[in-house]
Amino acid sequence: MINLFPGCLLATLVLLRAAAAQYSSDQCSWRGSGLTHEPHTRDVEQVYLRCSEGSLEWLYPTGALIVNLRPNVVPASTKYLSICIKPSKDSKGANIYLEKSGDLKVLVREQDHSPNQIYCYGNEEGSLFIEATPQLDISRKITAFQYELVQQRIGMRSPLLSAPCRPCSDAEVLLAVCSSDFVARGTIQDVTHNADLQESLINVVADKLYRQKSRIFYSTGRSKRWLGQVRTPLECGVRPGDGEFLFTGSLHFGEARLSCAPRFKDFQRLYHEAKGRGENPCEVAAD
Repeated sequence: MINLFPGCLLATLVLLRAAAAQYSSDQCSWRGSGLTHEPHTRDVEQVYLRCSEGSLEWLYPTGALIVNLRPNVVPASTKYLSICIKPSKDSKGANIYLEKSGDLKVLVREQDHSPNQIYCYGNEEGSLFIEATPQLDISRKITAFQYELVQQRIGMRSPLLSAPCRPCSDAEVLLAVCSSDFVARGTIQDVTHNADLQESLINVVADKLYRQKSRIFYSTGRSKRWLGQVRTPLECGVRPGDGEFLFTGSLHFGEARLSCAPRFKDFQRLYHEAKGRGENPCEVAAD
């Protein structure tokens, strides 16, 4: 934990409990303005959010916010709960920290975040502390981000919270087929690389759609095939490949992100081997 205590931050946190709190009527998203603060005051506005996903938009940021994400889940499940935020492309005017017991740890600096970058942290690491940076002109400053709560499943990695370029183990593949937001059997049509976003966009043609949480894949009509796009970090170096794959992954911030994608024949082999041992976590049509 990094202890960041410039004088103004220390004074701000000391006054945190005494500040008059303002609450959002929307339990998922919050939108407010720094213009409601008196000039040069150091009060901290409390924001409470209780949903699994939502957004925050702070216009003309001045002073500070502390964001308490308190989801309506069973307390025991918060042990494996992580929170991910995705700043908007033009988010400016504040630094974002994690605050716990008076200690601050930098999460997102105003000048550092790149387009489409996602920042994740464990629920036990504290609350979000958002402090406006000194500005001569706040008229065009808006601090904004989306957030999602990610429940880590034991034995399954999230493409947002772990090294996504490592090949999945057999156990991870089997679990991904049973619990992913989307599962599709198909081929890679083409891959587009975006250096600015540090992402690769994979266009997939699916012959069989096992599951999708949202409309990631669209039917092409008479051909009975499905078209969809999934994303993966540019660093993974994805290239078009021949043959069939089993695409699995999660839906985050409205985008499909690739998790495990074994060749289909490899999935068939390990699935039948696991089934023979009685160790497959769910039944799927692997033929």
